[in-house]
Amino acid sequence: MLGACLCFSAMVATSKVLGATYDTPQQVFFRNLIGVIFVLGSLVRRPARHVGGRPLLLVSRGIIGTISLYLLFYAVSTLGMARSITYQYTYPLLMALFSYLFTADKPAKREVAAIVIGMAGVWFIFKPDMTMPPESHMIGLANALLTTFAYLAIKQLSSYYDARYIVLSFMLSGLALPILSFIGGQAFASSDAGFFIGHFKWPENGFHWLLFLSMGLTALAGQVLMTHAFAAGSVTRVAPIGYSSIFFSTIIGIALGESIPDPATITGMALIVGGGVLVTAFPRGEV
Repeated sequence: MLGACLCFSAMVATSKVLGATYDTPQQVFFRNLIGVIFVLGSLVRRPARHVGGRPLLLVSRGIIGTISLYLLFYAVSTLGMARSITYQYTYPLLMALFSYLFTADKPAKREVAAIVIGMAGVWFIFKPDMTMPPESHMIGLANALLTTFAYLAIKQLSSYYDARYIVLSFMLSGLALPILSFIGGQAFASSDAGFFIGHFKWPENGFHWLLFLSMGLTALAGQVLMTHAFAAGSVTRVAPIGYSSIFFSTIIGIALGESIPDPATITGMALIVGGGVLVTAFPRGEV
């Protein structure tokens, strides 16, 4: 899961750079195009062996994940990395809640406490601005909610499908929906038509091609690692480790010229690490 978090942070940083030139659908399209090529190649070399039988859930996971990606990339380009990831990482609390209400994967009290501690760290680090426009909050909350549903679907699908099929469903949806966005862009020339409407253009130079390639490769690696993590472990045990993305994103932000963390940020990091240790250091059932 730590590897998936590092890949996610790198992908978000790349999206931040590309967002100044390319709209959201184009970022989603290239992010998934590269991954589809690699996953299809893997399936040709080593065909999948699985039970199958849940096609609607498989397709739904892909569509939900793609819409969530639209929201994330739009948030990164308009709200910045810090706020975007803050919103993104409210999803573990929602996952724990839905897992407790609707599945047999019930969190222990210690695991709930760890998630709460981790979320407190998120707020210490990024100190969200509550004066932001309501629509900004709606984007963040919608992204977190859809991310929750997508990850819970992975947990269910892992019993029926090869992990590569789960990843492929997401990436194929991540090609189909942007194509519809580009078609819509022909009908709605105005940039005010919404971030689901896109206007395709080829990367302007070799550096942009390299960034799109990097985005696709880090997204693919992170998706595969995350899928295996959620398939192998309890949702409420795996999800809190995702808070490490905040640490990785902070380091990347410093490398990109952002300021060194202040004492509140350091406190937040300590809380996040503490929550992660609390939920992972002891097997279920131990104090």
